[in-house]
Amino acid sequence: MISDPMNIVPVILSGGSGTRLWPVSKPERPKQLLPLTADETMLQLTAVRTRGFDAASISRPILVSNAAHADIIDEQLQQSNIDDYSVILEPIGRNTAPAIALAALEAQPSDALLVMPSDHVIDDLPAFHDAITRALPLVAQGWLITFGIEPDGPETGYGYIQMGQACGDLVNEVVRFVEKPDVANAERMLAEGNHAWNAGIFLFRADAYLAALERHQPDMMAAVRASMTQAKRDGPHIFPDAMAFHACPSDSVDYAIMERETQVACVPVAMGWSDVGSWDSLHAVSTRCTDENAVRGDALLLGARNCLVHSDGPRVTLVDVDDLIVVVSQGEVMILKRGESQKVRKVTEALKALAAATSSH
Repeated sequence: MISDPMNIVPVILSGGSGTRLWPVSKPERPKQLLPLTADETMLQLTAVRTRGFDAASISRPILVSNAAHADIIDEQLQQSNIDDYSVILEPIGRNTAPAIALAALEAQPSDALLVMPSDHVIDDLPAFHDAITRALPLVAQGWLITFGIEPDGPETGYGYIQMGQACGDLVNEVVRFVEKPDVANAERMLAEGNHAWNAGIFLFRADAYLAALERHQPDMMAAVRASMTQAKRDGPHIFPDAMAFHACPSDSVDYAIMERETQVACVPVAMGWSDVGSWDSLHAVSTRCTDENAVRGDALLLGARNCLVHSDGPRVTLVDVDDLIVVVSQGEVMILKRGESQKVRKVTEALKALAAATSSH
């Protein structure tokens, strides 16, 4: 056991492009950089998520982001009164395992990395802080911790974590990670009760993570280390060497590390979490007004029920319709049925194909 108090470094992963929230979220300004659920952007909400946590010291955050978003990130962090931070600007996306490795090399070996996606909602911060506190004793011993969301339904859009015997205060060993299931398997896991949704939030010592990476993904470790050894620095910005990082294999932390290690534990927690991965999930976490409608922007709703309206300018008027999602953004208008918002991916694919066909003529 380590007697010194743990030092926690928030590691904020901000590399996603958020295409499922098109047309509001676009590669040049993806959903984490937008104020979708509050006046603050999702990145800003994530960056202040450890404020008020007093069970360990909190160091300056390390962000890992797309190089194209450097200026926007600087602006948003300064608006949130965060002046001391580092941003590692990836020359190319290589998924979460290398992104976390970049941050782990920038941190001190004994630092506990609190890895958080930049585009999630957590409404109950005291519950999140309590879960972190419960994880710390195992983190000090070199365990890799994942936070599992207590499921409230047979959701098929998330991976699941099967939990085994207790290894701490409301902490359980991980038996296995389960791919996104079909409805029947999701219902079975819900009935069994020892499963949680995989939120993609982690806590582990930097040296424990890098040691696991060296064991299971030596090529990835070598490429990331080379890219950081040759990195250029400019104020808070760190630019990993592009040639070295391009050589890095692409893989998620779940596949590359968590599924292969033995000392992996899960802290199940109910904390008002959502990954806001679709317009439907945004409707679910939004404040709703009359007749279960959620509105952001100018809208007139007459006899409409269970609708989501999101407009950046023109007034949207709905009359006697139910269960619609209406989005007006940057000159684009999209209308679809509630419950069908995963089909936005089809829209972005069709637009890509259209742009490719147009440019070839």
